Amino acid sequence: MQLQNKFFQTIPHTVWVLGFVSLLTDISSEMIHSVLPLFLVSVLGANVLTVGIIEGIAEATASVLKIFSGALSDYLGHRKGLAVFGYGLSTFVKPLFAVATSPTGVLIARFGDRSHWQRDSGSAPRCLSCRFH
Repeated sequence: MQLQNKFFQTIPHTVWVLGFVSLLTDISSEMIHSVLPLFLVSVLGANVLTVGIIEGIAEATASVLKIFSGALSDYLGHRKGLAVFGYGLSTFVKPLFAVATSPTGVLIARFGDRSHWQRDSGSAPRCLSCRFH
């Protein structure tokens, strides 16, 4: 028990905070994205092709930004600022899903939500958090 307590105390506070923020952001995104195709088709009247295009753009954005965000982070050296910007952008575009009146509005919100560069669990947040302390 004593060894386990000491282990948790050795993990920096910033790592705990970033992990918790990442968890909450991922949960909120998954809650939205799980019903998004249904919302697009049944409420906004989009066809299946439109849903596919929106999802494709979102995934392409995430993949491209994964490449450039690492290089930008290394170049600027301000990892904490980039993390705050990425998580903040993802948080601020969430209400856009609720007020979207067209598939274009959903595309803009989805683009902003996926441009959050710490998105993929297990990669960037864990590596990034180790450099904060």
